Amino acid sequence: MTTLNLTENAITVLKARYLLGNEQPEDLFRRVAHAIAEAEAPESRAQWEETFFEMMVSTKFVPNSPTLFNAGTGKGTLSACFVLPVEDTMESIMQASTNSAMIQKFGGGLGYAFSKLRPRGSPIATTQGKACGPVAVLKMLSALSDMITQGGKRHGANMGILHVSHPEIMDFIHMKDDNATAQNFNISVAVSDAFMEAVGHNKDWDLIDPHTGEVAETLSAREMWDDIIESAWKTGDPGLYFIDEANRHNPTPHLGNLDSTNPCGEVPLLAHEACNLGSIDLGQFVVNGQFDFTGLENLTRTAARFLDDVVSVNEFPAQAVKDAVALTRKTGLGVMGWHDTLIQMDIAYDSEEALELANRVMGTINNVAKEVSIKLVEERGPYPACQEEVPIRNATRTCIAPTGSISAIAGASSGIEPIFALAFVKNVLDGKQLREVNPQFLDMARSRGFFSEELMDEVALTGSCQHLDQVPEDIKRLFKVANEIPLDTHIKMQAAFQAHTDLAVSKTINMPNSATPQDVAQAYWLSYQNACKGITVYRDGSKPTQ
Repeated sequence: MTTLNLTENAITVLKARYLLGNEQPEDLFRRVAHAIAEAEAPESRAQWEETFFEMMVSTKFVPNSPTLFNAGTGKGTLSACFVLPVEDTMESIMQASTNSAMIQKFGGGLGYAFSKLRPRGSPIATTQGKACGPVAVLKMLSALSDMITQGGKRHGANMGILHVSHPEIMDFIHMKDDNATAQNFNISVAVSDAFMEAVGHNKDWDLIDPHTGEVAETLSAREMWDDIIESAWKTGDPGLYFIDEANRHNPTPHLGNLDSTNPCGEVPLLAHEACNLGSIDLGQFVVNGQFDFTGLENLTRTAARFLDDVVSVNEFPAQAVKDAVALTRKTGLGVMGWHDTLIQMDIAYDSEEALELANRVMGTINNVAKEVSIKLVEERGPYPACQEEVPIRNATRTCIAPTGSISAIAGASSGIEPIFALAFVKNVLDGKQLREVNPQFLDMARSRGFFSEELMDEVALTGSCQHLDQVPEDIKRLFKVANEIPLDTHIKMQAAFQAHTDLAVSKTINMPNSATPQDVAQAYWLSYQNACKGITVYRDGSKPTQ
């Protein structure tokens, strides 16, 4: 029987957000395991409940937050990610608002594509009025999200996407320049291959009214690009969504295009779709400095089945969402603890060895999750919209999420990100402040004899150890933090995981405050050339709150 071994900070996070009534952490995992095992055949439910419980209580795998919040309560959805369509009618806009409110109430995050809305000032025949346009609709949904604050458990998270050919694109690009507007929205420009080519060749670019199909304005593609870069350098927004690359990997093009993603960009979805995510703590598969691939394969088999079961027992606030999910049964198994893994194996994050291991680890997870999904067809049938040569249970199986809260529960580094800082203060929703010191750095400081309280104070001040003479060079090599990792390494790491991921990869390209707009431009180009599906940058200090 696995015993639950949680850090003090993990317990604080669980108490602040996840535990119901008098629940203890073990009760939480038992509640979730019992609820998800209901999807299994009656004679094997007890056995699967035990298997799922063991997997979660070890924190080798943790499902996304809404599953932890809501499974077994009879209330709310278990999915973290939703995409709602916004069509060019008042009815559609208000329906999106209603569905948004119900989804956010129970902790789901939302993505919207605003590209079908006619631009601000366009005539409306039915009322002789004028259209308010995509930016105004986004601001309205942002105000609604502020009011709800996801399920009372976490702040509302949203993604707004506008196509680069929309007449209102320039207003959209600059919408968040003031660092005050729509702060609960990430925004991304959906850029096409044709636009990237126009930028590369310094061509003009037509903005096309989605309502009339006519050219509304013609701009220099490169000047538009420069505006995107300048705003991203200033505030971190907008990111880019490489919409053609995403749709090249769309498993169900016959159902529609992937016009938008979830809030952190890692789940491109069709209109009304939702996705259930969960992550494997890779750091727990390092044994005596070697990676345990057999253990990873075994756990992946259980986790992939667990996520298919989540789809079966899930409930949704809108019939359209329920129907869309039933058609494709998308799941997204991902990872956390990647930097922890590399440190334990004495591999620097910014090394070729790290990229090779990334390919092997994610390749293993992707292959095994696919095998499980194909095998489940024998028991449960393929997903209803499946037109693939080999019938499969889930249209997608893998995805790399940011794992903000669940990595805190597992005591792991988040997603595939480098450690953000060796020591920092984390703000939790109810105003609590947690001081986090990287446990591996602490252990090495003690075992190698360079630990002192003064040293830790110094590390807490800057989050880094690179400037400290007391810290040996081989330790500095392992403990480079996010904005000390070269830009191209960030992108190559994202691309290595993307190559073995059905959905997409959440990855923030962290940059030091001294980074230039040219650095941002270089990162955006590199991510396009490396077949990433999207990119987000964050220059240290570019937001008033961090």
